[in-house]
Amino acid sequence: MAAPRKYPDELRERATRMAVQSRRDPSTRSGTFRRVSEQLGINPETLRNWVVQAEVDEGHRPGTTTSESQRLVELEKEVRELRRANSMADSSGGRKELCELL
Repeated sequence: MAAPRKYPDELRERATRMAVQSRRDPSTRSGTFRRVSEQLGINPETLRNWVVQAEVDEGHRPGTTTSESQRLVELEKEVRELRRANSMADSSGGRKELCELL
């Protein structure tokens, strides 16, 4: 189970937007993460990770998008459930009986 989020989504979106806008201007690009994170009371490394993920989601940077990550988690969960069901069927002999019927 995932840990609860420390920061609300609104703060995350606002901080990401502020950092991206600040990085566009060459005169304010240096120290953007530190400056914005101090203004909003968050860790600079956390803000940097948010901005990187936003760039991946928008297609500006290579990587796994948020929606792809969620889909992978769902598929991995499904695989675990199917493997568990198969092992239960193997231990009870249910799959062998089914194979013999076919």
